[in-house]
Amino acid sequence: QAQLVESGGGLVQAGGSLRLSCAASGRTFSSYTMGWFRQAPGKERNFVACIASSGGYTYYADSVKGRFTISRDNAKNTVYLQMNSLKPEDTAVYYCAARRGYMNTALAEYDYWGQGTQVTVSS
Repeated sequence: QAQLVESGGGLVQAGGSLRLSCAASGRTFSSYTMGWFRQAPGKERNFVACIASSGGYTYYADSVKGRFTISRDNAKNTVYLQMNSLKPEDTAVYYCAARRGYMNTALAEYDYWGQGTQVTVSS
């Protein structure tokens, strides 16, 4: 069973950057697909990005493509989300999640979730 802890959120001006981290416990981190999701106030939680267990494949939501980069370090049991050119509409609580199996964009397909980290982008 994996436990996930996000960090790195905060307040940033539009156009700025943040790097989120998600540290995972357990010995099987390298076997999980990892994903990032976000939930803005009053809205549903939505897919942002995911990365294959090997790190060799990534997939992004259209809204963040070209601005965000997901990566992982299996030696450190950590997945990252580098967020550049941030916009006010990126404001949300960001969650990392893990699933056994191939990459997937559906919330229901993920087995483990972190507690979330707040990202606020001011205009």
